[in-house]
Amino acid sequence: MPRPLDPANKRQQIVDTAYALFSRSGYHATGTDRIIAEADVAKMTMYRNFPSKDALIVEVLNHRAARFDAQLDRLLQQASTPQEKIGTIFDWYERWFLRADFHGCLFAHALAEFGEPGHPVFEAVVEHKNSLKSRLLSILGAAMDKNQVAQASDAIFMLLEGATLMAQMGRGQEAILHARQAAFRLVGITDG
Repeated sequence: MPRPLDPANKRQQIVDTAYALFSRSGYHATGTDRIIAEADVAKMTMYRNFPSKDALIVEVLNHRAARFDAQLDRLLQQASTPQEKIGTIFDWYERWFLRADFHGCLFAHALAEFGEPGHPVFEAVVEHKNSLKSRLLSILGAAMDKNQVAQASDAIFMLLEGATLMAQMGRGQEAILHARQAAFRLVGITDG
């Protein structure tokens, strides 16, 4: 007879199930009853861990952001120059676009459905996107004139966001190639 999951594992099971459902179907279209059924947990377990659907959405976004940051941290340790680091970020996006479970950006979808500033979901999206922008600022700060860094990091951020949207439209390889080329020209990298 299988042992029951401990509370921490049940919580993570809910988060993982909600992540998959939100990615495929969206936030408003995914009801809590469906999450409970697919996660195979009791309703009481769901609401003990997440008193509201918004709280669950924020947890899913925070979990995804932490995974993204950890993956980039690990990959960027292998890159020594700012140029290699920017290339590594584009490589990560390219691999993401090619995944069978790619459904676009979970954060962009959340922003589309919860676009009111001050809403907890909106704030979770802003926090994640600002984290990526800060990472780009930090990387480029080591390679560019300080007066150009903010504009260049914003431009690269927009290139990544635009490429992600195009990838969702089925043009991921073309989009990431063009975005990478534009980013490298922008920061004076010729070996991309």
